[in-house]
Formats: sequence, structure tokens, C-alpha cells
Amino acid sequence: MSARTTPRRRTAVFATAALATVVTGALVACGNSTASAADAPARSSRPAATATAGSSLHMISNNGHKLAFHVTPGHLPAIVLDAGGGLDSSQWQKIAPALAKKTGSEIITYDRSGIGQSDEVVGAWNPQNAASDLEAGLTKLGATHDVVLVSHSQAGEVATYFAKKHPKWVSGAVLVDASLPNFYTDSETARIEAANQAQVAQLDGQVSTKEIRQLLATADNYGPMHHAYHQISWPQSVPATVIASAKTPFDTPADAQLWRDAQTRFAKAASNRSLVVAKGSSHDIPADRPDVVIKAVAAMAKAHG
Repeated sequence: MSARTTPRRRTAVFATAALATVVTGALVACGNSTASAADAPARSSRPAATATAGSSLHMISNNGHKLAFHVTPGHLPAIVLDAGGGLDSSQWQKIAPALAKKTGSEIITYDRSGIGQSDEVVGAWNPQNAASDLEAGLTKLGATHDVVLVSHSQAGEVATYFAKKHPKWVSGAVLVDASLPNFYTDSETARIEAANQAQVAQLDGQVSTKEIRQLLATADNYGPMHHAYHQISWPQSVPATVIASAKTPFDTPADAQLWRDAQTRFAKAASNRSLVVAKGSSHDIPADRPDVVIKAVAAMAKAHG
């Protein structure tokens, strides 16, 4: 494994209010509970396969559907970049080449199911299935140890389930304004779920598109899914850097503070975690402050790879 060979879009962290949770993708694009369906991220005109210059495309099957993984060869640790909800691997089109040059590491990006070049999957989206997809891809690529996960927004949920199941695979993680378990209290989950209903109603009668189907899949079963997510925890053995945005995904002060508090509590819960604030950034830190992401990932790869 040591040598394994657009217009800017808002991301969402909840379902439609996450419909978008995705949540960087979900309906409410990046956690803005006042956004409308028109705010949903637009589809990139750039093919996902060209998201990272010099990468090769691998179509990998899991449970009857195919997923697009893009690999830039390099040494260990392998750096795995997971985009926010509703976004494909092209979110990393500037960051991935910079990391490859700076670290020399193998760089892996991919499109979660229903996004980019990956197949759609019928039914509600859930992070456990998404973690299974990531597991299948990394297994096929031989990346089953010495991996640094870099996860934006909704991808934080995928990372949490993945690291919980495979702590020995993960050398460290950089959680970029990620959706973390401690944020989803009963009251906050109920509030977001209620906001999602209005978002879902706006989609009724619209022409079905891949993006809309993903938003609806994210909203479906949102409450039970996040009640369960709230109960799990990040493995203590896996180091993590939390990069928090200055503005958070929310417009309302109360929700924004809850988000900040969740990021801070997570970072302080173990001695092998740290918190970085991306000054001047919206929730879309990879677009607003790629320098902060690159610096944190390179440091994690050097320290724990």
C-alpha cells in the first residue's frame, strides 16, 4: 500500500435543515434552517473523475451498488478525504493536489452513494451504511491501516461510525466543522427534524433529480438516526483535530452556539484531540480556508502516520 497506485456550493449539515445534513448537502444547505429548496447545492459541471489531477478512478462495489474512488499514489499514511453532505469528491480538487505535494502521501477521495459518479441507493440515508461503503472501498484499495480521515460536515458521522468499528485502521482524523454526536441532543434533533418538514414540503411536486432524491433520503428517518448517533462516541485511541468554522452552519445565535459548544466539548474530551478555529470561514471551510485544512492534515499525517 505504500505506493498504491465549479461553482461554489453550500454544504449542509443536517437533513433538510438539514435535509441536507448531509449534511453538507442536505436541504438546508449547511445547517441553515431558514434556507429554501432553491438553496440546495448545485451540481458541479466538472466530472468527479477529474476532481483530483493525476488520480485514477476505481469503481468499487458494495452491497449491489458501485462507488467511485479516486486515488493519487503516494506513501503512508494514506489521506482519505470525505466531502460534506450533497458534495462529491470535487470538493477537494484544490486541497488534494496540495496535500499530495506537501506530504507525499497517497490521497484517496470518493463519492458517497447517490453523489457524483457513485450509484444511488434506494431508501433513507444513514451513516452506518455510508461507513460500510467507505470500508469496502478502502479494503479493495488495500488501505486498511495507517489512514488519516479528513471529514467535512455530514462526513463526520461517517467517520465516527467508521473509526468506532476500525480504530486500528485510523492513525488520526481531521474533522472539518463536522457533524459530531454530542450536538444531537433530543431537543436539538427535534427542532431540526421539525424544520425539515417544511423543507420536504417545498420539494413536493418538483421534478425528481438526483440532488432532490438525496435530500429526501437524508431527511427520511432523521430523528431516530440522530438519536442513535448521539449515543455513540469517538474512540479514545484515535487522535483528532477539530477545525471549527467562525460562522458555523447556522444563522440563529442559539443554534450556532450549540454547534460551537459541541465542537469544543469534543476537542476537550481527550488529550489526543485539539481545536482549531478557521477564522473568517463559513461552514464551507474547504473552500474558504483550504490553508487551514492543509496545515492540519499535514500535521496529523506527520505526527501519527
